[in-house]
Amino acid sequence: MKKKFLIFFTAILFLEIFPVFSKDETIYLWKNIKGMTNQPSVMFMHKPSDDVPHTRTAVIICPGGSYHHLGLQSEGNTTAVWFAQNGVTAFVLKYRTAESLYHHPAMLQDIQRAIQLVRENAEEWDIDPSRVGVIGFSAGGHLVTMAGEFWQTHDELAKLGLECKVSLRPDFVIPVYPVVSMQDDIAHKWSRNSLLGKGKKNQTQERKDEFSLELNVPSDMPPTYIVVCDDDPVVIPENSLRLYDALQAARIPSRLARYPWGKHGFGMKNCSFMKEFHWNEELREWLKELGYMQ
Repeated sequence: MKKKFLIFFTAILFLEIFPVFSKDETIYLWKNIKGMTNQPSVMFMHKPSDDVPHTRTAVIICPGGSYHHLGLQSEGNTTAVWFAQNGVTAFVLKYRTAESLYHHPAMLQDIQRAIQLVRENAEEWDIDPSRVGVIGFSAGGHLVTMAGEFWQTHDELAKLGLECKVSLRPDFVIPVYPVVSMQDDIAHKWSRNSLLGKGKKNQTQERKDEFSLELNVPSDMPPTYIVVCDDDPVVIPENSLRLYDALQAARIPSRLARYPWGKHGFGMKNCSFMKEFHWNEELREWLKELGYMQ
């Protein structure tokens, strides 16, 4: 009897600590796409409840994990729940990573396909196709920034022969403690290896420059909100500072939310950093200013 009670208590405790990954719908990105049907990429839709005013804004969430794995619960689900509570339809993107032997362009293909699907299904999902943004954490921050910078210069869907009648440009970009640079002095090398592949052949200076996002800000970059902590021990904070400087130099509407402590990986968890700084509340005010939240 004691053993059964212990098992039951442990199960309840597990569910409290690690809640079930809730979702309203699972969307398979490459379903019925010739040559891509076996790709495992999916996104999980979280709709606002009926008692919350709907903004008709959508956000695609890219968890981090060094382009090797994904923090779907800590950075994905918690973020989706917060956006849904604020009237935004959220999509957690389970993009391909090096853990399953994928490198560039798989990740960029996935986020571009996600943007395409959200806009093409906007009417069905009660979304305004001109209100589709992206938020990413760590390596996911690099991915969403690529989506903002590369939507014309790196049209990976066109390379696959896909006809896309909607814009692949996100309407806003939110990189949180992001990987930005591939340059040797500040690169997060695990992310670089996972994105580009290991070895000199894959990591030429030309490729490092191509995927160093502080070097490639276009004139039509979407409004961008960067979050960084000065004590981040994982991704050198200089990544965020260089990106912000590049955005400012290009006169892109941008904001740097810089905090003295908080380290890395806090996502939207109810942690000490969140309790002290409430970074998502400051983000909400920025989205209100842009008209994407009420």
